[in-house]
Amino acid sequence: MKIGFIGLGNMADAMIGGMLRKNMVKAADIVGSAKTPATRQKMADRYGIGVKNTNEEVAKEADVLILAVKPQFFEQVITEVKDAVTSGTLIISIAAGKSMAWIEEAFGKQIKLVRCMPNTPALVGEGCTGVCANGRVSEEETAYSVSLMESFGRASLVPEHLMDAVGAVSGSSPAYVFMLIEAMADAGVEAGMPRKQAYEFAAQAVYGSAKLVLESGKHPGELKDMVCSPGGTTIQGVRVLEEKGMRGAVMDALAACVRKSKQL
Repeated sequence: MKIGFIGLGNMADAMIGGMLRKNMVKAADIVGSAKTPATRQKMADRYGIGVKNTNEEVAKEADVLILAVKPQFFEQVITEVKDAVTSGTLIISIAAGKSMAWIEEAFGKQIKLVRCMPNTPALVGEGCTGVCANGRVSEEETAYSVSLMESFGRASLVPEHLMDAVGAVSGSSPAYVFMLIEAMADAGVEAGMPRKQAYEFAAQAVYGSAKLVLESGKHPGELKDMVCSPGGTTIQGVRVLEEKGMRGAVMDALAACVRKSKQL
């Protein structure tokens, strides 16, 4: 089965790397296109995949066609490839805000379509991807699509009406986590820690805490309570965060993401 990538940026890089590491597909069975010759050559050198000069060439070869370009370029890309796509081509979109109805209308014909929302931790094999499919995609094709996404992290089926929420909770939120790590490290530096060490301590604390949520199965509030000893230091910090409105600020930020996603 030939997998085609239109767009060979960071997310495509993460996806291809994961698929090859997990032996989901061989490099010879991946072909891609990108806007610049330099990007095409870089990916060919890194992974040994085939590259083409045009998006149409990739679409003609691909059994599975992954649209890995930014939402603002979707209309142009679909115009270039829609005549090369057949009824048997499985199309996977990773664009935020582009609904399956919008994509189907842009193609102007019946297509097998899977919509995915991955995130940047896929670059280190720790992605989280929401997946949904239209009615022309078989159960086997849906399962295959999920397995492709699981090659670089976790993936779950979600109804399409929740995809904007997926984009906010997992797609955009790494940026906010990076801001948290940066702020934690700044506090460490203020308290006398060397900056490099402060980043390492802060990042490991976030990584370990997230892993504890996933692997323990305990509610985050219960885990928080485990850290907050009576009369201790942690509960003082929790009080300050509550006074500053941390929960509301995070919820407002993600709500803004959802609103913007619906407008794309």
